[in-house]
Amino acid sequence: MTAGRGALAVAGLLVAAAITPAGAKPTVAITATQAPASKKDQYLQAKVDNRANPPPRGVAPRPLVNLRNTWTDEWLAIDVDPRIVVDGAVVDQFLRDHYTNDPTHMDPRLIGVLRDAARHFHSSRIDIVSGFRAPKYNLMLRKKGHEVARDSQHTHGNAVDFRIPGVTVDELHAWALSRRLGGVGIYRNSKFVHMDVGPVRQWRGD
Repeated sequence: MTAGRGALAVAGLLVAAAITPAGAKPTVAITATQAPASKKDQYLQAKVDNRANPPPRGVAPRPLVNLRNTWTDEWLAIDVDPRIVVDGAVVDQFLRDHYTNDPTHMDPRLIGVLRDAARHFHSSRIDIVSGFRAPKYNLMLRKKGHEVARDSQHTHGNAVDFRIPGVTVDELHAWALSRRLGGVGIYRNSKFVHMDVGPVRQWRGD
């Protein structure tokens, strides 16, 4: 090998010659190089790495209940977990008066009622029959002979009428009474239950 800078690969070794003064014996640095790993070796190494550093597990989806407004055919999915805060403005808009299209501030305890019902009956769907009822719409219903109170809790955003597919109205009514939250009405022919956050009382309607 002549003096000067250069590199020579010999039998899997990297041989590097350094520049040396004239007449001096050149120094040679020999460094081992690793042959490319086979596919089998790469696979086995990947298994070792995965065991040492397992990939993060995915987050399991939280259970939801799907609320359906029977008048507008709108849907609202809410988390069943009571610790998850639901946007009140979204709820107010969803439970607005379908006749006047006016929303109001709905009592947040009503969402708790729906969540509790969904958990108790293991249901992922609740049909909302009535939420907020504007005073003028309430008056119109009274004039037409409908069974609505003059000062209905619906007109104050304190009531919700609902049913749960697959649950009988009697089963839902019995559960609602056990809550002792406020007013409870059962409407067997219309197949829904009324619940409000007013004084504790009960009645039967059509």
